[in-house]
Amino acid sequence: MPKKNKISLHRCWAEIDLFAFERNLKRIQETLPKHVRYLAVVKADAYGHGMPQIVRRLMQSGVDCFAVANAIEAIEIRQIGAGWPILLLSPLLPEEDELLIEHDLTATVSTLGECERLHTLATERKTTIKVHLKVDTGMGRLGIWYTQAYALLESISRMTGLELSGIYTHFSSPSSDLAFTQSQRERFLAIIDQAGPLTKDLLIHADNSTSIDTLCRDSPFNAVRIGLLQFGIPPYPNSALGSVSVEPVFSFHTRVSLVKDLPAGTDISYERSCQLIRDSRIAILTAGYADGIPLDLSNLGEVLLHGKRCPILGRVTMDQTIIDITECPPAKIGDHAVLIGKDQEVEITATDFSRLASTIVWETLCSVTKRVTRVYIGAREL
Repeated sequence: MPKKNKISLHRCWAEIDLFAFERNLKRIQETLPKHVRYLAVVKADAYGHGMPQIVRRLMQSGVDCFAVANAIEAIEIRQIGAGWPILLLSPLLPEEDELLIEHDLTATVSTLGECERLHTLATERKTTIKVHLKVDTGMGRLGIWYTQAYALLESISRMTGLELSGIYTHFSSPSSDLAFTQSQRERFLAIIDQAGPLTKDLLIHADNSTSIDTLCRDSPFNAVRIGLLQFGIPPYPNSALGSVSVEPVFSFHTRVSLVKDLPAGTDISYERSCQLIRDSRIAILTAGYADGIPLDLSNLGEVLLHGKRCPILGRVTMDQTIIDITECPPAKIGDHAVLIGKDQEVEITATDFSRLASTIVWETLCSVTKRVTRVYIGAREL
């Protein structure tokens, strides 16, 4: 828990443990082969952890490159520090193209049209634009379809306004379909083989936190995209980095604003989806779905209070959530309740929270809203 004077005015907050984050980074870096570069994925406000604070720690740890979703996120990183390569993982809108030059950003390209557009701009400005070619090996989203990739590579090589600085692909089902993932990998490797000798500085990457497989073997892969794992959540323990001991960085907290007793038979919350089966003591929490408690946790979720699991009663509402504290006699107004995290010896992990909410951890972290204050443990005074 942070010191009381730091959270006394917070009704709902997320704690970001920067010490744990630094330990995670060190352990991941120690596990990666020396020739493999670390591409830190920090899109969506660093997965809800807060872009500036997380990026500064990554810079201090010596990562090799940042990857974000769009130019706005990239510019935020560039304002924090110069010199680091920043890869945009999503396509650019034409009106955003000039930002690549202005802020020294690297674009992902998937089509000949994109390449020609950027080549024309770079030629007009008498400069070059760095690009990573994305190959669609079966994801069906971004990327040139793999059978057409070599032809596009040849076209890029003739465009003096473009500097090819990477080639990559994206696996669609690394945790659930190993055979198809291997098929995607083989399709991608065939393109690399067809391209012949490649420059030493060219980043070749396919793997992320969920699918790291070939990095420790003799292969052309020399970079890996690390997202969720650096925040202390192993997406899938069977990956090559699944054995890395990482610690949760993110925890989610709220407070008790009201305690009252209700008789058996009382209906709880909107639509009367819950009816008390006994005389009960309930508490009202100062957070709801507008803060990031999913509606799907209605009548299913739990929170931790005084080291006990207290079930959510009825439908989660916009600003408040009702819990049963009948088995938690010490509960009182002002108490801290844990939505994600540890309280004494009991823990609700982000994975547990997400599973009950019928979602994935990525969505859970990104759904904790801006009105939830981020409290940084281990933040350095500027």
